[in-house]
Amino acid sequence: MNNMPPVTKNLLIINVLFFAARWAAALPAYNIDLDDVLGLHFFLASHFYFYQIFTYMFMHGSFSHLFFNMFAVWMFGRIMEQTMGSKRFLLYYLTCGLGAGLMQELVQYGNYWIEGMAQYDMANIGGVQVPMDEFLNRWTTVGASGAVYGILLSFGMTFPNERMFIFPLPVPIKAKYFVVGYAVIELMAAFGRPGDGVAHFAHLGGMLVGLLLLLYWRNGGGRNGRGHNNYYDRDYYDRGGRDGFSFRQWFSKKFTKKNPDIKVTWGGKYEKDFAYRQRKKEEEAELDRILDKVKKSGYANLTEEEKRKLFR
Repeated sequence: MNNMPPVTKNLLIINVLFFAARWAAALPAYNIDLDDVLGLHFFLASHFYFYQIFTYMFMHGSFSHLFFNMFAVWMFGRIMEQTMGSKRFLLYYLTCGLGAGLMQELVQYGNYWIEGMAQYDMANIGGVQVPMDEFLNRWTTVGASGAVYGILLSFGMTFPNERMFIFPLPVPIKAKYFVVGYAVIELMAAFGRPGDGVAHFAHLGGMLVGLLLLLYWRNGGGRNGRGHNNYYDRDYYDRGGRDGFSFRQWFSKKFTKKNPDIKVTWGGKYEKDFAYRQRKKEEEAELDRILDKVKKSGYANLTEEEKRKLFR
């Protein structure tokens, strides 16, 4: 715990404390349902309050729900915090959680509208008629899964070729395939198993919002001063590395289609294909080494020369 980045460590502690409070509040002496108070209700329900869009992501319905979410935060969150920086990682985590909650509200409203619930006063639950307001109050969402799925996405985009062992697969798979596979599974579950008690669209919403935020940062949004935006990724300058249109990238794609033995360098000069590939291979090997160092010990432990190379 002492070596864990501060935001990741505090997220683990806060989520455990919320779960302990949920358990304590449910004791007969208090008999308080914190899921009802802090969980996210449908916005047309009487138990909905605005603060729930934030508090719901710290509530969990069971120990296994808490354990697997926090395991993912520990496993991937600490790496992404070291890569992004603590402030940016916290912003990313909370934004993905908020996006997941809003997606869940949107999906619930679609269901409410399609089913025409506004015209009914009563609802049927297992053969029992209950007031519509009570029925809507049962649409409660809890859990950090939307934020966790955002973290998984950021890991897959930052370290796409990192190999991972996923039980029960007998061979390692690359992180990018792991993330895509998770997204496909969630999408299939959202349409194939409705009503299973899992907010699949909220998970997808967390990934979608995370993707939009990462693309915004990668395209130069949210920079402080003249420096890089602290979201370090190996493809940043391969895509132009600056705001807007990259003439070098466009020219390279257009020109080299008919001249595969010619490549465009950063200085605007030309190199033969062998020399270009050799230089790129050396640069990528050095960048891989620096990124591995960032992942293991954090950006602050890089030398000034390594920081300069990473920025370039």
